[in-house]
Amino acid sequence: MESSNLTSLPEETLDIEDEQQQQENQMNRPVSAFSSVPTRPPTKSSLKKYVPLEWTEFFDKEEDVCIPGSDDVFHVYMAGTEGPVVFCLHGGGYSGLSFALSTSKIKEKARVVAMDLRGHGKTSTENELDLSVETMCNDVLAVLKAMYGDSPPAIVLVGHSMGGSVAVHVAAKKALPSLAGLVVVDVVEGTAMASLAHMQKLLSSRMQHFSSMEKAIEWSVRGGSLRNIDSARVSVPTTLKYNDSKKCYVYRTRLEETEQYWRGWYEGLSDKFLSCPVPKLLLLAGTDRLDRSLTIGQMQGKFQMVVVRHTGHAIQEDVPDEFATLIINFISRNRIGPHGIVIPGLRRPVQPVQPQQ
Repeated sequence: MESSNLTSLPEETLDIEDEQQQQENQMNRPVSAFSSVPTRPPTKSSLKKYVPLEWTEFFDKEEDVCIPGSDDVFHVYMAGTEGPVVFCLHGGGYSGLSFALSTSKIKEKARVVAMDLRGHGKTSTENELDLSVETMCNDVLAVLKAMYGDSPPAIVLVGHSMGGSVAVHVAAKKALPSLAGLVVVDVVEGTAMASLAHMQKLLSSRMQHFSSMEKAIEWSVRGGSLRNIDSARVSVPTTLKYNDSKKCYVYRTRLEETEQYWRGWYEGLSDKFLSCPVPKLLLLAGTDRLDRSLTIGQMQGKFQMVVVRHTGHAIQEDVPDEFATLIINFISRNRIGPHGIVIPGLRRPVQPVQPQQ
C-alpha cells in the first residue's frame, strides 16, 4: 500500500460544539463486545500529554513463560509477594497492561499476574489467529502449570470482555483445583451475541494507522475507547506494532481475521458463569447489559454484581482505583487466602491444654 493511501490524523482543532456532539455520540453508541470505536479523529494537542509510560511503574517484573512441547511463549507481568494470585485476562485487542494501573493497588493485598493472550501483546505463538475459546483456555491452564507446577496457590481469575469469556470457560472446566474466585468484567452473553453482527463494521471503522505512539494514545482517549489518559499511556503501546513498509504503527492483533471464533466466546456464557462452583463477581458498566439468566441468578444470590457508573467498556482502565478496591473487597469478603478459602476456626492449630501448676 502506498503511503499516500494511508489515513492521516487531521490537525485542525474541533470547536466546542463539535466536541460536545462527539461526546453525545459516544453516549448513544450501542454497546460492543470489543472496545468502543472512535467516531472521529483527535485534535491537535500537546503530545507530551500522551507520552507512553513504562510498565515498570506498576508491575514488579515481566517474564516469558515457555510451554513445553511447543514453540509458544506467553508474556506475563507480575506484582506483589503475598496473598492469592489475581490472574488477569484482557479483552480482544488489549494486552496484559490493561490492568497496570489497578495492579498498583491490588498488589498491596494480593499477587497479580497479567497475561498477554495468544495473538496479543508480547506473546508469541505458532498460530496467532487461533483465538478459539478452547485454545485460549488451554493456553491459560498451560501457563499456570508452567508457572506453579502441581501446587498452584489460590487463583482468582479476572477476565475483561473476551478475557472474561476465557475466564468463565476455564472455571467451568473445573481443571484448576486451586481456583478460589471468578471476576467477569463487562461482558454478558445476550449483549455480546447481539453485537457480533456489527463487529466487522466496527473494526473497519477504527483508525488503522498512526504516525506515532503518542498519536495512537491520543486517539484512544479522545475517541472514547479509553477514558483514563495514564492507563492509555501504559496499555496502548503494546496493542500496536511498527510496520516498516508503511512507516507507521498498526494494530498488533488482527481481530477481523478471527471472526469464526467469536460466537464460541459468548454462546452459553451466562449458564457457564452461573455453574462455576466458586465465589463470583460480575462488574458491569451499565444495567442494560444484564440478560434474563443473569437477572434470575442475581436475584437468587448466585453471584455478586456491581454496576460501575461513569465508565466505559474497559472498567479496569477507566477507574483503576475503584476497580482495584472492588477486587480487594471481593477477596476479603470471601476470605480468600494464599492457599484458598479460609474458613475461620477450621485451620487454626489446636493448642494443647497446659496443666495447671
